[in-house]
Amino acid sequence: MGSKSVDELLETSAEVHFSGLHLDELETVNSEKELPTTSATENGHREPFVIGVAGGSASGKTTVCEMIIEQLHDQRIVLVSQESFYYNLSKEEMARVHEYNFDHPDAFDTEKLLSCMEDLKSGLAVNIPNYDFKTHKNILPARKVNPSDVIILEGILVFHDPRVRELMNMKIFVDTDADIRLARRIRRDTVDKSRDIRTVLDQYSKFVKPAFEDFILPTKKYADIIIPRGGDNHVAVDLIVQHICAKLGQHDLCKIYSNLYVIQSTFQIRGMHTLIRDANTTKHDFIFYSDRLIRLVVEHGLGHLPFKEKQDQYILVWNFVKGYAVSQ
Repeated sequence: MGSKSVDELLETSAEVHFSGLHLDELETVNSEKELPTTSATENGHREPFVIGVAGGSASGKTTVCEMIIEQLHDQRIVLVSQESFYYNLSKEEMARVHEYNFDHPDAFDTEKLLSCMEDLKSGLAVNIPNYDFKTHKNILPARKVNPSDVIILEGILVFHDPRVRELMNMKIFVDTDADIRLARRIRRDTVDKSRDIRTVLDQYSKFVKPAFEDFILPTKKYADIIIPRGGDNHVAVDLIVQHICAKLGQHDLCKIYSNLYVIQSTFQIRGMHTLIRDANTTKHDFIFYSDRLIRLVVEHGLGHLPFKEKQDQYILVWNFVKGYAVSQ
C-alpha cells in the first residue's frame, strides 16, 4: 500500500468516508473562513497543525490517535485529552457520583481547555490538569506540554463548542457501531476500573447512550473525515497521515501566507513544465502546453472562491433554452 498514491488509495477504498471533500481540500470543508494550516505570527512562531478527534465513548478514538502518532514519529506531536478537563467534584457530587453525568458538555471545563489550546497554538508551554478518576479531582503534578508541530485534541465532545472547533485544521469523527462501543465499555470498566457490570449498564442506559444521541452524534456533521470502525480502518489512518505530512512539508510561502495555494505536482504537470522549458519545443506545442498550465491554475484558483448555488436560476435558464429550441 505504501507504493500507491493518495489518489489511488482514495479511489480503491470504500471504507473511508469523506464528507463531500477532496483529499487536497480537507482544510476547507465545513468552514466559511479557512484556518491556515501553519502561519507566521508576529514573533515568527509558526502555528501547529491541530487535529480534533471526536466520537462516542469506546469508539476507538485513542487507538486512532496512537496510530497517527506512531506514523508521525519524525514530527513533534502532542496528545491532549478532553478528559483531563473534567471539573472537580464537590463532596455533595461525590456522594452521588453514580448520578453524575460525565458525558454532558457541562461536565468539562471548556474555558480552561480553550485557554490551554490557544496558548499551545501561540507557542507557549502549558500545564494540562492531571485528573484522577478515582477521586474525581485534579492531582499534582500537572502534565507540562511543550509547543509541538502537531497537536491532537481528542474527546467525546471536542466538536461541541464552536470556539474549540475553530482552532482545528482537521476534524475527525470516529464512527463505531453502538453494540461494539457498549461491549468495549463493559470490558474496560469491569476490568480496568473494577466496576460492577450492573452499574456499568445502568450508567450506559441512563447517561452514556442519551448523551451520545443528544450531544455527540450531532457534532458528526462538523467532521472533515469520518472513520468507520475506528482503529481497524488502517486505510483511513494512512490517508490522514499522508495528508498531514503533505501539509507539514508544504511550500514555505504557504506557511507564511494563509491565502496562497500550491497545486500538487503530478506527472502531467511536470511533463508540461519540461516541454515548455525545452529549447527544441515547437512554437505550437509551447503555446498549447502553456495554455493548459494556465487553465489548471485558473481552475484551481476558482475552486477556492466562495459561491452560492442558484439552482432556481439554472432551471429558469434551462427551461428558456428548451422552450426556445422547441419554438425554432
